[in-house]
Amino acid sequence: MTLTHEIYKTVLSEITKYIIGREKIVELLFATLLSKTHMLIEGPPGTAKTLTAKLFAQTLGLSFKRIQMTPDMVPADIIGAKIIDPKTGELRTILGPVFANIVLADEVNRASPRTQSALLEAMQEKQVTIEGETHKLPKPFTVIATQNPWETTGTFPLPETQLDRFGIAVTVNYPSFEEEIEIIMKDHELKAEEPVARKVVDEYELFQAFEEVAKVHVERKILEYIVSIVKITRGLDEVVIGASPRASIMMLRYSKAIAALRNRDYVIPDDVKYVAPYVLWHRIILKPSIHETYTPSEIFEIKNKLIKDKILSKIEAPW
Repeated sequence: MTLTHEIYKTVLSEITKYIIGREKIVELLFATLLSKTHMLIEGPPGTAKTLTAKLFAQTLGLSFKRIQMTPDMVPADIIGAKIIDPKTGELRTILGPVFANIVLADEVNRASPRTQSALLEAMQEKQVTIEGETHKLPKPFTVIATQNPWETTGTFPLPETQLDRFGIAVTVNYPSFEEEIEIIMKDHELKAEEPVARKVVDEYELFQAFEEVAKVHVERKILEYIVSIVKITRGLDEVVIGASPRASIMMLRYSKAIAALRNRDYVIPDDVKYVAPYVLWHRIILKPSIHETYTPSEIFEIKNKLIKDKILSKIEAPW
């Protein structure tokens, strides 16, 4: 049994004491952290996106910061700024909330493009520059951004360059009838108090998990399979912009992470098939005529069908 798998089971067991029906999100959150990248979550408010991310950080003993994005925010509200200390009169640096292991950018599409771009350097370079001075971000560092795709008033859609910085995009829906009953029962048991998860993984174990994922074996045929999937997105009639080579890299990283989380030290085609829709969904840009004709929820279904029927079903798996 891989150490990564053991850690994942322990973390999942702790989180599911408080969160109902979010096992897949927890797995993808862990895969995102181990892939050293970032995650975009789309879905309606009140579906435990923030709480899941917070509990996940607590189980791993990682620092967590939540940034509520608003139209009047400026980059300094995220990365920090230099101010004059009123006591000493000296210039000192105040680091912003981006300085945490796991940063939740809530409703990221409510911030202006200028403020959204403040996350770019942090997400790509793992550092920020405050008035010419570079500051390294803590390790590990992962941004989890949320947005409501159905609400457009007062929002600024993320540009393709920003979307491409996210390793995967995930959609969460409302819980089932039975799940919602369990959710309100859980709130009743907790007496309306905010749940707090125990730290169940130490720093050394987490470091070992990163090492384990890095050493997951990948056959050349798997690499060819990944590139073939990404390449076909660039020639589809419905698509104006296909996936870039970064998508191939993300698909490889996530496939390795999922393999380790599922107790294997090698990648199989099913790992690639599992992560491909999450890696591709936000990177495939449909033609403007399609966006003008269909609603956001219909666009979601069109993309899903496109990935399933015209991409994954067209490329033969190695075995």
